[in-house]
Amino acid sequence: MMKPHMIAGLSMLVLLIDGAAAQSNQPYAGMQTRPIKALSAQQVGDLKAGRGMGLALAAELNGYPGPMHVLELADRLGLTEQQRAEIKHMFDAMKAEAMPLGEQLIAQESELDRLFASRSITPDRLTAATAAIGASQGALRNTHLKYHLSTAAILSATQMHRYAELRGYAGGNHQPQHHRQH
Repeated sequence: MMKPHMIAGLSMLVLLIDGAAAQSNQPYAGMQTRPIKALSAQQVGDLKAGRGMGLALAAELNGYPGPMHVLELADRLGLTEQQRAEIKHMFDAMKAEAMPLGEQLIAQESELDRLFASRSITPDRLTAATAAIGASQGALRNTHLKYHLSTAAILSATQMHRYAELRGYAGGNHQPQHHRQH
């Protein structure tokens, strides 16, 4: 005979499993009310602000720091005034390139959403819209990655090593082959 606490425990387990199953069948619940279904409010904000959104992880996690993070760690990296000025200039240039691309991507995702919402999507329109979105995403990613490449070229080997430590990457291959000697 089962004891009352065992029955209560099994009942809770059944409710948890049932709740998890219901959630797994509704992973997008609530997203249908977003202005642009494919983009969260956070993503729209990040795109408008020119933030990286993980687009440069191939560089960052392989030892090519981004200008924003280098500027955040400038004192701890011992940047010279010239390095600060160069990296600040690159950061400003990156944002100036990334923000219009972000706005373009938002507009393209909005148009794709509109085509589906109005039921005016066709195979040709879909192909054109997704190709344009893909080109914008590629251009945006290239923008962020190229500034990681440029930033690494300004730092010394010691600064690169310190950056990896400060970002918690110690132990991996985080040293690009080309950097300045200071």
